[in-house]
Amino acid sequence: MTKPKRSKTARPKDADYDVGYGKPPKRHQFKPGHSGNPEGRPKGAKNEATILREIMHQRMEVREGGQARKISRLEALLLRCLEAALKGDLKAMAFLLNRYRLIENAETEQGEPLSHDEQSILEEFAKRFPPNVQPVKE
Repeated sequence: MTKPKRSKTARPKDADYDVGYGKPPKRHQFKPGHSGNPEGRPKGAKNEATILREIMHQRMEVREGGQARKISRLEALLLRCLEAALKGDLKAMAFLLNRYRLIENAETEQGEPLSHDEQSILEEFAKRFPPNVQPVKE
């Protein structure tokens, strides 16, 4: 025996709203008081930004001129990049200058504008920068 077919336009008499995209039938909706993710995020779970921040702020020992001192890994990376830039690595120069400009722009927007001398130093340095080197984009 076959069941009588329901037309697609027919809906149950107790439906008080249209069913469609983003509007599931009442019997398929989450029940009140029950989460769609009952286990939830585990306690202590960290996202990538938190993990990276912790790693970059861990301290490590470096030797400078026979003296040992502890600095953050972020500081060590920036010092290494500075050393490469001073040896003539154009990519390291572009990266550091780009970061420096971003920080300076953020600070000048919040604080005092650059003095005329500071502005002229930056402009002179920009003139010396080779035109074929593109700053690092983030």
